Amino acid sequence: MAGLLCALLLAQGATAQLVENRVTALNPLDRQYMDLQRQSLNDMTLRYYGSRCCRSQTELDYLQRLLDDAHVRPDQTRELQAMGVALGDLLATELDMHWVVYEDIRGRSRALRLGETENYLFPVTMIARRHEGGDKTPVQEIYRLAYEAIETVRPPLPFQ
Repeated sequence: MAGLLCALLLAQGATAQLVENRVTALNPLDRQYMDLQRQSLNDMTLRYYGSRCCRSQTELDYLQRLLDDAHVRPDQTRELQAMGVALGDLLATELDMHWVVYEDIRGRSRALRLGETENYLFPVTMIARRHEGGDKTPVQEIYRLAYEAIETVRPPLPFQ
C-alpha cells in the first residue's frame, strides 16, 4: 500500500512539473532561426514591393499585401511564421517587451514577455494560425488586438 501511495505521489509530481511553464532566454539556435526568418521576409518584400519590412507600424501593410497578393498562402507555415516574427519585433519595440522561450505541456514556443511579469504574447503564430484556418483578420487588426492586450496590463510610467 505504501508503494502505491509513493507511486501516486511521484506521478502527481511529474504531472505538476509538466503543467508548470518554464521561461528561458532564447538560445543561439533560436536567434539564428529568427534572423533567417527576418531575412527571408525582407527578401520577399524587397522582391515584390521594393522595400524591407517591418520597422514601423505602417510597414505592416507589406505583410497584408503579401497575403492579399497571394505571395504567401495559408499552407506556407514557415513564411506565415516569419511574418509573425516581424510582427513580434514591432510589438517588442513598441511595448518594451523581449523575446523568450516559453515551454509548457503543449510544447516550446518563442514568445514576447513584458518585463519579468507573467504577461506574454505569441506573435510567431498570430498570423499563421488565423490564415491557416481561413480567418482573414487583417494584419493591422491582429497588431492592434495584441497591442491592446498588453497595453492594459503595463504598469503606468512614473508621474502618470
